[in-house]
Amino acid sequence: MQALILRFVYSVVMRLALKWFVGVKFDNASFLLNEKQFIIVANHNSHLDTMTLMASLPSKILPKVKPVAAADYFGNTKLKEKMSNYFINTLLISRSEGSNAIRQMKKALDEGYSLIVFPEGTRGNPDEEQELKPGIALLLSLCPQIKYVPAYMVGMGKAMPKNDNLIIPYESSLIYGEPRLIESEDKKEILKQLEQDFKILKEKVSAN
Repeated sequence: MQALILRFVYSVVMRLALKWFVGVKFDNASFLLNEKQFIIVANHNSHLDTMTLMASLPSKILPKVKPVAAADYFGNTKLKEKMSNYFINTLLISRSEGSNAIRQMKKALDEGYSLIVFPEGTRGNPDEEQELKPGIALLLSLCPQIKYVPAYMVGMGKAMPKNDNLIIPYESSLIYGEPRLIESEDKKEILKQLEQDFKILKEKVSAN
């Protein structure tokens, strides 16, 4: 039942709402059907980011994709935890327990799930980038056989700014890069690789 609900909510309701009310331009994510497993690595400015990424995915794979989210926000009550896990399919982690959070993500990957990860750690100001946290580099180094997919979004932070639950129409875009394997298991080199991916995608979005 949850799989059917996820497909209906994101492939139909959320996708139409984001496209026609907010003004989101979705990149074609059908290429993900060719990947057995992946880690989407995206920038983060708004709670709309997770909804947008989920709505962009082919409906077939939605039940096997878990957005990584902060337990202190999305699971700070039992009801909120259950709602987040059921309707967003979240993997709730504690931001204050770095090593345990990595273990949780690794366990989900070992179980065959794909992940959506925001390596900046928290929402920033609209269309402003933050420094990438080293946790994503550690996770990718532990799973060098799993491809990551860079994703870059613009406009989400203005459509739904941090600390504001009001959604307003604002032209926004999501663009994906190619699925890639890490080129080095050195954590600093992995972060440089991700930063370069984001830079390339940002330039593509600006050019469109």
